[in-house]
Amino acid sequence: MQPAHGGNLVWAANLAGCSPSAIVDFSASISPLGPPHSVLVAMESQLGNLRHYPDPNYSELRLALSHFHQVPPEWVLPGNGSAELLTLAGRELAQLATTVLITPGFGDYYRALRAYNANVQEFPLIDECGELGEGGKEGRREGGKEIMSSAAVSNFPRLHTSLNFPLKFSQTRGLLVNNPHNPTGKLFWRSQIIPYLQEFALVVVDEAFMDFLPPDEEQSLIGLVHKYPNLVILRSLTKFYSLPGLRLGYAIAHPNRLKRWQSWRDPWSVNTLAATAAITAIKDGDFQRQTWAWLPPARDELFQGLTKIEGLQPLPSAANFLLIKSRVSVTKLQSELLRECQILIRDCLSFPELGDRFFRVAVRTSADNRLLLNALSNLMCN
Repeated sequence: MQPAHGGNLVWAANLAGCSPSAIVDFSASISPLGPPHSVLVAMESQLGNLRHYPDPNYSELRLALSHFHQVPPEWVLPGNGSAELLTLAGRELAQLATTVLITPGFGDYYRALRAYNANVQEFPLIDECGELGEGGKEGRREGGKEIMSSAAVSNFPRLHTSLNFPLKFSQTRGLLVNNPHNPTGKLFWRSQIIPYLQEFALVVVDEAFMDFLPPDEEQSLIGLVHKYPNLVILRSLTKFYSLPGLRLGYAIAHPNRLKRWQSWRDPWSVNTLAATAAITAIKDGDFQRQTWAWLPPARDELFQGLTKIEGLQPLPSAANFLLIKSRVSVTKLQSELLRECQILIRDCLSFPELGDRFFRVAVRTSADNRLLLNALSNLMCN
């Protein structure tokens, strides 16, 4: 059965006829630079504390995150990956008349919303021909990244006019959007999302990949949570710091909302090692600067290499992954890459708008990126 998420190395190894450790994984958008050494050392120092329950309030972790983002600790709620917090957001969004999604959308958004029978209304970022709206024509490029202009997409950010309902009715609706957008890698300006904070009853912004932009380029809305009690920010620590196996994310929102979410979930959702890893990771400025210096040239090298392969069309990205349009079946291409090269790419079959025409790859080390480019070049030529 085709996996719905990237990073399924057991599935890939069975198809490739090798061990999971032999797979070169481009399907999961995880930084190749981590985990940071400081995190591994800190986790080892906590092994003796595994005999104790974690602090149910995660006081030290919340304090560290509050200092990192300059918000009070009660405005932060750690979770067992951002997926747990997305489920809690889905429960709340389901209480509204409709939740608006920008598509193609991350599959877990649908899981979280359908778990509570939410009514979903979709607005496409990619048109029927598989083209990314008007972004390529009217988007601005900054620092090698394409950033959406206000006219870049027909339905977004002029969402409220497209919905064709009076403003007061939109107060019964929610909006769930990620920035940078997954799987396209597009970055929305703060100014494009802010108007919706006054028009929707609840706005959930998934910023799982925002860490990959340095402070002078990122477009986070965390600084606005005090002004807008209907705003929720979801963040992940697993992608930037290469810690997906620990499962750690957090929400930043009004304390009353977070107290309600806390009452809905099981106790001790974040384990001791994950909490320690998070506290240490966000203090590792050297690792953060190393990642910000590594990504732009590595991403550009991979992007330029893909543009030279006939039949492939990569889209500019602000994140650590690239979405690529293919003239050949991606299912066939994925299978051939696994069997012949032990390389795993992320098919987009879980995104109905993309289907078998697109695939996504993470930006990895220069050596791995060259390995992918050579393999794709050979397969596309045959």
